[in-house]
Amino acid sequence: MATAFQSSFPQILKPTSTTLHSNFLPLNPPSLKSILTSTTKTLKSNHRILIKCSSTSTRSKKIIKYPSLDKHIIKQNKIRFIQKLKTLLLSKPKHYIPLKILSKCRSYLSLPRPRSLLSMIYRYPTIFQVFRIPSSSPSSSYNEQVCIGLTPEASTLFAQELGLKVTISSTLANKLQKLIMLSSHKRLLLDKLVHLANDLGLPPNFRSRLCNDYPDRFKTVQTSYGRALELVSWDPKLAIPLPSSPNAQSPPDLIVDRPLKFKYLRLRKGLNLKRKHREFLISFGELPEVNPYCEDIGEVAFSPESIEAEKRSCALVREVLGMMVEKKTLVDHLTHFRKDFNLSNKVRGMLVRHPELFYVSKKGQRDSVFLVEGYDDKGKLLEKDELLLAKERLMELVREGKKMRRDIRRNGDSVNNDDSDGDYEYEDDSEDEDGFENLFEEDEWEEFTVEDDELVVLGGEADERFWSVEPAASVNADGASVSLEHW
Repeated sequence: MATAFQSSFPQILKPTSTTLHSNFLPLNPPSLKSILTSTTKTLKSNHRILIKCSSTSTRSKKIIKYPSLDKHIIKQNKIRFIQKLKTLLLSKPKHYIPLKILSKCRSYLSLPRPRSLLSMIYRYPTIFQVFRIPSSSPSSSYNEQVCIGLTPEASTLFAQELGLKVTISSTLANKLQKLIMLSSHKRLLLDKLVHLANDLGLPPNFRSRLCNDYPDRFKTVQTSYGRALELVSWDPKLAIPLPSSPNAQSPPDLIVDRPLKFKYLRLRKGLNLKRKHREFLISFGELPEVNPYCEDIGEVAFSPESIEAEKRSCALVREVLGMMVEKKTLVDHLTHFRKDFNLSNKVRGMLVRHPELFYVSKKGQRDSVFLVEGYDDKGKLLEKDELLLAKERLMELVREGKKMRRDIRRNGDSVNNDDSDGDYEYEDDSEDEDGFENLFEEDEWEEFTVEDDELVVLGGEADERFWSVEPAASVNADGASVSLEHW
């Protein structure tokens, strides 16, 4: 028996671990250190106690889903591959890229390796076309190379979109000027503006064209952090904030015209807030309005943690979202301007805390924020930007291509070894999704430059019968002749 006791004695002294979960203990109990010290002395370091405390105050507020707005993110994710590949093609002089070079851009296109690049391109026959050109590289063992280009109808659509942006360049310059006027130092880095360029509707070459076409408003300067856009003149006509939302605290139409006995806060359907949160939003709405436009940052000196500073931050974010084409952007894009706009470090928490103004959608790899007052109850924009017409036409082309593939499959023919008919959604982990960078060097491109009459489109007469539009290089938004130059 003594031998058995001695053999089991080391197992008794073996240190063990016990975890105690508690939801009512404070985060830092004052007597926790003394308890652990006395317990450790009693057990002679043979038993460790780990106490895990949690507090409801540290938990983030639950976001109530808004399906009417989430569908916009889902729709954007379905055409993200098209937008990125279009950016690559239009950045080249001939508007096509050899498949050999395009295969090196999987990370930019956010296309995982098992997925075939060609099968993804064949999904959109109304937007992209595959053709062959004679190889001019002496080291190549093949006489021809496969290239990816735009169809005539897609080229026409994108040419019209670029022509429209040239026509409304003054309006786009106003957006840039207002953004600089919102900043504290009246200067914004161009590398940061790139993140918002797509949502603002700016052309891809805005850094070289739009920023230099209006020297009376802003100018490009060189800083220690890179090139920046600096304000030249303050325009008081642009420094007018958006009017306060009329539906925020106005009661609905009543049968009897009499004042309410309680304060009213209008929220979207299905959004039920706790009493303390509702009272906070009501008192927040009663605060005087703060103009986010300020010539001198010293004129508005709020404590960073004060409620007045949060009032100004909400007004500023509201101004920025009001400039967007679809009244939405990524939350990460706003965090790039924390120091420029004097925002809090917890921008996302501020947006979630004010559901009467903003809605944070968790669809996709990164969260998006919507301006609630810009949409109706069904999720439709109250004021449609003219740049949205190109996006709607692009969605029509996608649906036409899907119908073509379905008809071919119904006839018993295979569609390029890709029988899946659903929309492919892929993960997008790239930080820069705007597509305003030059991904290829010029010397890589010149190796494959050929004349236009040497192009041989795969598919031949079938593709010629389907397309009956003029080349994109001769079509403008107003019907005038314009050349679709590369970026």
